[in-house]
Amino acid sequence: MHQQETPVSEFDYDLFVIGAGSGGVRAARTAAARGARVAVAEDRYLGGTCVNVGCVPKKLYSYAAHFHEDFEDAGGFGWQMGEAPRFDWATLRDNKIGEIKRLNGIYGRLLDNADVSLINGRATVIDGHHVQVAGDVISAQKILIAVGGWPWVPDFPGSELTVNSNQVFDLENFPQRFLVLGGGYIAVEFASIFNGLGSDAHLVYRGELFLRGFDDEVRTFARDEMAKKGVNLHFNTNIESIEKVAGGLKVTLTDGRVMEVDAVLAATGRRPHLAGLGLDRLDVATNDDGTLKVNERFETSVSSILALGDVTGGPELTPVALEEAMKLVEYHFTTSTPEPLDYARIATAVFCHPNIGTVGLSEEAARGIYASISVYSADFRPMKHTLSGSNERCLMKLIVDDATDVVVGAHMVGEEAGETIQGIAIAVRAGLTKAQFDQTVGIHPTGAEEFVTMRTATRH
Repeated sequence: MHQQETPVSEFDYDLFVIGAGSGGVRAARTAAARGARVAVAEDRYLGGTCVNVGCVPKKLYSYAAHFHEDFEDAGGFGWQMGEAPRFDWATLRDNKIGEIKRLNGIYGRLLDNADVSLINGRATVIDGHHVQVAGDVISAQKILIAVGGWPWVPDFPGSELTVNSNQVFDLENFPQRFLVLGGGYIAVEFASIFNGLGSDAHLVYRGELFLRGFDDEVRTFARDEMAKKGVNLHFNTNIESIEKVAGGLKVTLTDGRVMEVDAVLAATGRRPHLAGLGLDRLDVATNDDGTLKVNERFETSVSSILALGDVTGGPELTPVALEEAMKLVEYHFTTSTPEPLDYARIATAVFCHPNIGTVGLSEEAARGIYASISVYSADFRPMKHTLSGSNERCLMKLIVDDATDVVVGAHMVGEEAGETIQGIAIAVRAGLTKAQFDQTVGIHPTGAEEFVTMRTATRH
């Protein structure tokens, strides 16, 4: 006999969200605005990875690291600095803590003002409609898993001596000698940040070149610029062991090199933070990498259990989680069907020094999709550095599908690349053509005008 589903009114909540990060909070607030009864359970901190140990503190530290170059650049413009600037790690660290507490408070008020119940505790899923948290069993029509990811560190002798990306912001003492293990954007960013703050910075990566998946020309350009700034890059090698010694940490690499450093950051990837949630008992389907498998409605294999954000294995970007949250609410708490999220044309930035900004396809990906493409690129010394004396260069690049003239990719390595690419991303998302880029009058003198003045293809 078919059992009739319990009416919505018999559940304690219409939506129970596990995780108060960017995606979970946005889904909770948006669903509540649609009239749903919503609760959020969080056992750690409001705002998730982004606010607490991700984008926000990272960007603040990146700003701090840039000042080092600004002081040096100022001389060519007539500024006499006098006594050499001195960096105080504790001031940056503690001011960052204050800012994050402020943001935590804002997230709390957002939930409170939206009439969302906040429960402090790690929730576990009992079945498709019940969770347990803080000793209580709570029923919900739908359960949303928005627990994000957690740093993963490989096992090797001395791996327990490393710090992960959650911990690196709050080191007690500033590491004069800093090593980061990894080749993703977190590794590249922190190598640049600590180099800019004054560390002797090293990056160790097992592959030939970092930032796999990004445009190859962007990767090589960023590699060369980072090396010029003094970051010591060690490719095609790995850490064999770490041991504590009187002067710090002795790191032995697989190529036989040995170095002594004060701190080792293991930026070796993040994995879904599913431990203890109870989803394994329900046999919820996962992807090969352990992330939760969802359909276009963000439903897992148990249809009343939803998931979004980093835990589903998509782009690990805060704005992606926010967009997914709003689309999820449209699917489940309105009568409309949203337009699917365009994952192929999502802009992103890497806050290494100089910054990387990118949207759309890499040159390599475009060659695999289109019969013929044209590449327009400009590699130049920014106007600012004609007087600063810096040898930093800037790269700008457009990828065009020859058959339609549509710009399918845009890339930049240079100062404020993220700010510049955000505007270009609108054009790429809109499917504008190279002719339309060319018809756009540039703003002079800016670096960004290069994106509308590149007339001759670099290669086809």
